This record gives sequence, structure tokens and C-alpha cells, in this order.
Amino acid sequence: MMRLLLDTSAYCAFMRGHPEVVDLLRQADEICLNPVVLGELHAGFLKGRRWRKNEDELRRFLSSPRVRLVDVTEETAERYARILDFLRRAGTPIPTNDIWIASTAMEHGLRLLTLDGHYLKVPQVLVTCFPPAA
Repeated sequence: MMRLLLDTSAYCAFMRGHPEVVDLLRQADEICLNPVVLGELHAGFLKGRRWRKNEDELRRFLSSPRVRLVDVTEETAERYARILDFLRRAGTPIPTNDIWIASTAMEHGLRLLTLDGHYLKVPQVLVTCFPPAA
């Protein structure tokens, strides 16, 4: 059973038709997002000219029976602290929001789908990273 957590880059790649991302999402049994990703998406939509269209597409995406929103919990916060500590000690920081996203994947046993290679610095999480489509 394939269960995925999308980061913001993966959702955007899917919406742009990135072939590998589209193919993987077609195969997935469960596709998850967390509130951090939703916040990044909404913030990005507000900066653009297609705000309403983007919001409508996101609503349709979230309404799929294979898509669910996973919460950020107290356990997520504990995993966040462990990942942050590991990255600090290794001297390999990544953006704070991405640590929250990785922590969610770790907590729920989800494979993280992304186009951001810095997640590969987090050995506590299974990551599938595709390069941006040309």
C-alpha cells in the first residue's frame, strides 16, 4: 500500500502535470497533506493572479476520497524537535516549515513526495524526490 505526504513543491508539480509526480499519485492508495502545506499553498495563491482558480483546484483535490489532511499534533512537535536537533548537530539545516512537513511524514509513516532535495538530509523520513520537470 502506497501512502504519500505531499510537500508544497509536489502538489504544485502535480498541478503543472509533472509526469513522474502525476504517475506516482495515480498509483498511491492514500495522498496526504498537512496544515503547513495548506498554509504555504494559500499564501502562494494570494501572491498570484489566479487565486480563485487555485483555491477551487485545491478544494477539488482535497475532496478526493484518496486525499486526507493529517494534523500536526503534540507527537509531531516531539518529532520536529528530534529532526531539528539532528540537523543542527549535522550542520545541515533545512527550512523550518519543511521540518514540520518531515515530522508529519515521520509520525504517520508516510513517504514524503517532493521536488526539494534538502529533505534527503533527514534520514528519519522516507523521501521520494524528483527533479523539477524541464
